[in-house]
Amino acid sequence: MKILAVDAGNSRVKWGLSEDGRWRTLGAVAVEEIERLAGDDAWRGLPAPQRIGVANVAGSDVQVRLAELLGRWAIAPTWLQATAEACGVANAYTEPAQLGVDRWAAVVAARARHRGDTLVVLAGTATTIDHLDAGGVFRGGMILPGKRLMKQALHRYTAALPLAHGEYREPPRSTADAIETGCRIAQVAAIERAYRRLPEGAACVVSGGGADEIIALLDFRVEAVEHLVLEGIVLLTQ
Repeated sequence: MKILAVDAGNSRVKWGLSEDGRWRTLGAVAVEEIERLAGDDAWRGLPAPQRIGVANVAGSDVQVRLAELLGRWAIAPTWLQATAEACGVANAYTEPAQLGVDRWAAVVAARARHRGDTLVVLAGTATTIDHLDAGGVFRGGMILPGKRLMKQALHRYTAALPLAHGEYREPPRSTADAIETGCRIAQVAAIERAYRRLPEGAACVVSGGGADEIIALLDFRVEAVEHLVLEGIVLLTQ
């Protein structure tokens, strides 16, 4: 079965065509440039999917623009939302529908990969750190600003701190390096704290644009999965 999975995040729209469990084509575009997809050779060359699944956390305007792009196929997209249960995962959120659909897709994909307790990390505009237990129950998790948002907040709400590219250093000896190092360590410390509360031997799956920087600093074994949310969208759509 050919399934077109679309992940509309705060910064990028990622998409992939899955055919019989394998990625046939993958792509991404900045949210503000979503109309560029219409002229993208890979997008225009896609064969007609049999199903389309969309996880959109970028708002109603993006949904309207996506609907226009997806209208080329005579098949109605499935606009996914978090539910109380799906694909063997139970949602323990107090109000299940309030869970971000990207986080829901990520834990569904993580459950397909691991049967034990798993920490599921999405490192994007925001960083989310979620616990999926061995029984397949999503127990909840944390949301914190991603590194870029942390740096932007320091620049915007202080009088002198620059929005500059620094390097990770221990110890940092310049303001730019101090900001870069502090923001990275804040991400890593939150993940390590959450992981310490899981049973021994728990898995940790990390995905998202900021994954590599985080993984490099973690002191336990991590599985990097580049297209975790798209994998979950495929599972939820089929």
